[in-house]
Amino acid sequence: MGILEKIKDIENEIQRTQKNKATEYHLGILKAKLARYRSQLMEGDKKSGGGDGTGFEARKAGDARVAMIGFPSVGKSTLLNKITKTESEVGAYEYTTLTCIPGVINYKGSDIQLLDLPGIIEGASEGKGRGRQVIATARTADLVLMMLDASKGEVHKKLLQNELESVGIRLNKQKPAIYYKPKASGGLHFTATAKQTHGLNEKLVRDILHGYRIFNAEVILRYDATIDDFIDVVEGNRQYIPCVYVYNKIDTCNIEDIDAYARKAHSIVVSCEWELNLEYLIDQIWENLSLIRVYTKKRANPPDFQEPCILRSGSSIEDICDYIHRDLKKSFKYALVWGRSAKHTPQRCGLAHRLADEDVVQIITAG
Repeated sequence: MGILEKIKDIENEIQRTQKNKATEYHLGILKAKLARYRSQLMEGDKKSGGGDGTGFEARKAGDARVAMIGFPSVGKSTLLNKITKTESEVGAYEYTTLTCIPGVINYKGSDIQLLDLPGIIEGASEGKGRGRQVIATARTADLVLMMLDASKGEVHKKLLQNELESVGIRLNKQKPAIYYKPKASGGLHFTATAKQTHGLNEKLVRDILHGYRIFNAEVILRYDATIDDFIDVVEGNRQYIPCVYVYNKIDTCNIEDIDAYARKAHSIVVSCEWELNLEYLIDQIWENLSLIRVYTKKRANPPDFQEPCILRSGSSIEDICDYIHRDLKKSFKYALVWGRSAKHTPQRCGLAHRLADEDVVQIITAG
């Protein structure tokens, strides 16, 4: 029996099993086994030399990368043409786009790479269509735009989420706060500092680890963790990516449906054909990428407001030093900061000082 058949058998058994306290342990073992087989499937793609598992050859460029995924003919290429200067072929038939087409969104002084990926179908994670290439490229993105046909309701959204979940892409989720460290000896040291109500106990943790041939480890659960959370931490290859759900073709829907979609978390309603709400979509791409602009100035000169340094939210003076030149920290003495992160202006700061959007920084060097 091949890996795909084993995966199907386990998925069917999970669906058949009633979910209650008595079956939590059995379901946990099944989920761990399913995760191992899926990892073997992905590893097999990598070892086979490329093809389906390696993604498209799109060089990462700009300050951030955004990947558009969705079923065929949902408007990905139209959106790319509308908000970038790239021309992607558009057609009223499926599979118009057959490869990855990159474009660039110029916004607030930043260059955001937008990838128009081919439409994927149900079963993409198992190799149907070009699904694994699309998914492999999506794993390299800083943000996923899930393009959905508003007239199709939530069906496509759920299918796409399941495909991405099955290959370790976690949308709009934080990495589980579970301490896990394999050791050379000593057996399992298990500690739970919070009450566990999802069936994750020391026996299940031990048996899940034994399935991975891990017999010595330290595990600390600091919150009410789920079995899926623990498996994700053990696997160690999960990608936690923010996602914006873009409901396109709202010109085909009634106002009640549009209002319902717009109120969902992380969701935006647009019409690429009529160019409705596209500016707000670009605003939300910027917000979800968590980018900030930092302006630099030289001694006795005004700040350079034409070319900001584009950094991640939470970046420090050390990060802007690396952005300007990798050797700048060697001669760094202190920095002067103007803006929202400064308690007074200017504030004299060290390398650890956290910056805010539109701060102005002057680096003072020794000698």
